[in-house]
Amino acid sequence: MAEMQKMIPDMMPAETPSQARVLLIDDQSIVGEALRRMVENEQDIELRYCSDPTHAMGEAIEFRPTVILQDLVMPEVDGLVLLRFFRANPVTKTTPIIVLSSKEDPAIKSEAFKIGATDYLVKFPDQIEVVARIRAHTRTYLAQQQRDDAYRALRGMQIELEKKNAELQRLSSLDALTGIANRRRFDEYLDQEWLRAARDAKTFSLILIDIDHFKAYNDNYGHQGGDECLRKVARALDGALMRPGDMVARYGGEEFAVILPDTDLDGAAVIAEKLRSSIDVLGLEHRHSKTSDHVTISLGVASIVPRDGGVPATLVKMADDALYEAKEGGRNRFRIFIAEANPSIASQVG
Repeated sequence: MAEMQKMIPDMMPAETPSQARVLLIDDQSIVGEALRRMVENEQDIELRYCSDPTHAMGEAIEFRPTVILQDLVMPEVDGLVLLRFFRANPVTKTTPIIVLSSKEDPAIKSEAFKIGATDYLVKFPDQIEVVARIRAHTRTYLAQQQRDDAYRALRGMQIELEKKNAELQRLSSLDALTGIANRRRFDEYLDQEWLRAARDAKTFSLILIDIDHFKAYNDNYGHQGGDECLRKVARALDGALMRPGDMVARYGGEEFAVILPDTDLDGAAVIAEKLRSSIDVLGLEHRHSKTSDHVTISLGVASIVPRDGGVPATLVKMADDALYEAKEGGRNRFRIFIAEANPSIASQVG
């Protein structure tokens, strides 16, 4: 029994056989010989005989039968216990099992079916009946295996399709040049976080960023140089953000935007300075800038607690006005939106 218990690994079925494979388990060799003679002329039936029930599970795992014929009364292992082992193993849990008994006992038959027997025969059964039942149970088993294989293949294709769709969705949300979120993803995330902030009455911040004198950079370093500059700036901005919910996106051209959920104005100002410094320390040469000898950025910072009826465009306008003030103030700096200086927008914020 201990040997049989070791043979209950979590093994999945191997390749489904194409013909009847019968595993006969009976301690009486006369029974084995009788069954051998019954099927020896049947070209579509292969028989394997196991006289030691403690080896039955190993034989089943190796042989992969389409039908198991097993005695109910055997030394060392009770037939009903063996039946339970077969039904507990992933390899044999669906294999048709015909139990063989020396007598027609309704109580034993009922118990066998309760445990998981597929059929019941009294020894010695008629040859025609045995062959017919083997073929019938094999057809049913193989049909079920084919359905299971088809389902697994279909599920595999569905999983692969889901992965490809997820990858496509991810790629459609990224800016092809810089690899960060694109404008489409920015708009989606802005709407999403706006609604969440409105629902939870949380402060929501936005930073708009512009590379200073980028047209002069493009004109003098070429478009390839300009593209490389955009990539380096994007990486630096993205690397400066620490929280998973914060997102930097390419807003358009040389403009970037940073969405900061659950962030008040003071917190957004700290992050703005960190972003400005991250580009300043890159030291990207820009000999044609009127602000510095290297690439710099200007930033506009705005915060809001969204109210019912408000729209995200309000926050964008606030950050854009602050960005304009940063440029007018000499660039390479950030400015915070002040509601008192913009009464028309202040009335919308409430």
